[in-house]
Amino acid sequence: MGKKQEEEPEHGEPAQFDPSFNGPLRKRSCTDIICLFLFLAVILGYIALGILAWLYGDPRHVLYPRNSTGWFCGVGPNKDKPNLFYFDILKCATSVNVMASALNGLQCPTTQVCVKQCPSEFWVVNPLDFAEKPDKVFAPDLCVPSTSLTSAEVTVKGILDKELCPFYYTPTSPVLGRCLPDLSALGKIPPSFTSDSGGLLPSINDTVSLLKNGTGDIANSFSAKDVGIRIFEDFASAWPWILLGLVIAMLVSMLFLLLLRFTAPVMVWLLIIGLLAAGAYGIWHCYWEYDQYRTQGAKISDVGLTTNVKIYLQVQETWLAFLIMVSVGEAIILLTLIFLRTRILIAIALIQESSKAIGHMMSALFYPLFTFVLLLMCVAYWSATALYLATSGEPVYKVVALNSTASGCDAVNGTVTCDPQVSHLTFLKMIVYQRKTKVSVSFQSFNSTNYPECPSARCIFITYNEEGLFQRNLFNLQIYNAIAFLWCVNFVIALGQCTLAGAFASYYWAFNKPDDIPFFPVTGSFLRSLRYHVGSLAFGALILTLVQIVRILLEYIDHKTRSAQNACARFILCCMKCCLWCLEKFIKFLNRNAYIMIAIYGKNFCVSAKNAFKLLMRNILRVVVLDKVTDVLLFFGKLLVVGGVGVLAFFFFSGRIQAPGNSFSSQNLNYYWMPIITVVFGSYLVAHGFFSVYSMCVDTLFLCFLEDLERNDGSVQKPYYMSKNLMKILNKSNKAQKQAG
Repeated sequence: MGKKQEEEPEHGEPAQFDPSFNGPLRKRSCTDIICLFLFLAVILGYIALGILAWLYGDPRHVLYPRNSTGWFCGVGPNKDKPNLFYFDILKCATSVNVMASALNGLQCPTTQVCVKQCPSEFWVVNPLDFAEKPDKVFAPDLCVPSTSLTSAEVTVKGILDKELCPFYYTPTSPVLGRCLPDLSALGKIPPSFTSDSGGLLPSINDTVSLLKNGTGDIANSFSAKDVGIRIFEDFASAWPWILLGLVIAMLVSMLFLLLLRFTAPVMVWLLIIGLLAAGAYGIWHCYWEYDQYRTQGAKISDVGLTTNVKIYLQVQETWLAFLIMVSVGEAIILLTLIFLRTRILIAIALIQESSKAIGHMMSALFYPLFTFVLLLMCVAYWSATALYLATSGEPVYKVVALNSTASGCDAVNGTVTCDPQVSHLTFLKMIVYQRKTKVSVSFQSFNSTNYPECPSARCIFITYNEEGLFQRNLFNLQIYNAIAFLWCVNFVIALGQCTLAGAFASYYWAFNKPDDIPFFPVTGSFLRSLRYHVGSLAFGALILTLVQIVRILLEYIDHKTRSAQNACARFILCCMKCCLWCLEKFIKFLNRNAYIMIAIYGKNFCVSAKNAFKLLMRNILRVVVLDKVTDVLLFFGKLLVVGGVGVLAFFFFSGRIQAPGNSFSSQNLNYYWMPIITVVFGSYLVAHGFFSVYSMCVDTLFLCFLEDLERNDGSVQKPYYMSKNLMKILNKSNKAQKQAG
């Protein structure tokens, strides 16, 4: 049979000593080439998609409203007219007509013009005004721009029949560039305004109901644009102090991290002692409550079943159960403290060593700014591409009768394509196209005089053209946009983690610190990552992206089928979402440690992930203790930064603290809570950025520490690279240092 080969340990063999290893390898080769080319192909396709979207799209369709002639309000010739005014807003509430069914779009069949200001009062054409001259009845600013009110040929009735001017309007407010009725003023409609007193509109109740249906929930008593302007004014006056608050958050974060080398032991042991003291108080309080109710003879059998939870807090069995649970928890904490005290000391020492490492390479603290800029570019490119794709189809206009009940309008109502802005050149191009292709095109330059039998005919925007290969695949292109965006974002984060890992690893493996630390360690690590490991970083980012896509699809399915789900389906979906959330967390944890091994040894993603996972599994207790201790410290650090700066911002922007020299007054703010929210949110981002660097430093030094323990034994040939504090905790030392001593 031969000699039996020794079986490999479950979590792999410990790392072996390598005399040539002294930190992140400089001689390395490119890794995961296939994924590199795949990522580059996706990036090139993403760039091509952005170019096509830019060529075909026009975001003005979304950013600005359009009038009935096709011109945008707020730009071009209507630069000083940013608001869109509807002649008859009541038709928006009753627009379920031939257009909704035949044209596949629900539009507002009334003339729309760009105006400088929305009307702020009630007005309606009086029956006696039909005998007056049009220029004395109508406001020129609210009429179709080409309408001449002073011409002797025009009459009030003719203008109203062709809908060149509104026959009524109500107080309106600008909402997203549209003049929508002010619902708070609808109860003040004058009686002469409606048919109740001989007016042209329906009864007051019917008018109010129609206006509410036509405007929807967004038409309310305040203007979103005005609120936005006021908030912008607050930012314009308070931005120096907001910036000062963020600078304070940055300084407090840096100071906290640098002082951890001195305060980490005190903070950790204070937290542990506080936790034990809280547990001891809980035991005493539960026993006191239990003894009180036992003396009174209050038993759960006397209460029975009830929906009043407070009743159960007045029986002895409840407090006995609390007493047992708190006592068990306290015992677990004490046993953990007794048996894992050495590992807690190691975690504290690594945290202190991380603070020293950051002190020697302060540039690492500012690397998150570079990551933030790259992420901002990804978000901006994705949102711009999505916006241009959404508006890539050419707008389709059709001739529609605004007064569909008029005779002679049925023949043209929604059957003829038109262009309200068509030029003579465009019209000639369409004729040439029709002659070459022999295809009959129902397209014409719109002119209301071409429809004498239907005076109310107008060229109205219906929808966007969905013909053509590009337009038919817009949904697929939007999916590609989202997937490429997620991949790019995850790659940028991976690049930052690998860069920082390489820099901090060079600190740990420097035998004589800080003399052996290489110059510009962050820059050198960044260039190594870009030159050799883009494929590996893209591979890890792709795995995470696929998991995130599955989570998004599951959330989409849950949202679409929620009304049809029963209890069993909801339970299954909840379990699936929970499992995928756990899987995403695990992939992030595995990727993070794989990037550390890539930065140190320069191997491909799969090998690095396998080696990192086996190394951590061989030291699982140390991993758990270090992770929890670090999480607690960073949590309290973020709480200190965000809470402290937030309280300071509240006292300052609420006027409780005055600016030096009265250079700023909170009374000038419209909403003082907006600068406070901005400072708090910004402080959290600043603290998160700094603390993410620190967390990466701790993880990198921890993996290096585990490798150091496995590779070296403290001899002259294989000395430890760890700090003297760590060697003291582990009761280890380097023989060369002993001999020198």
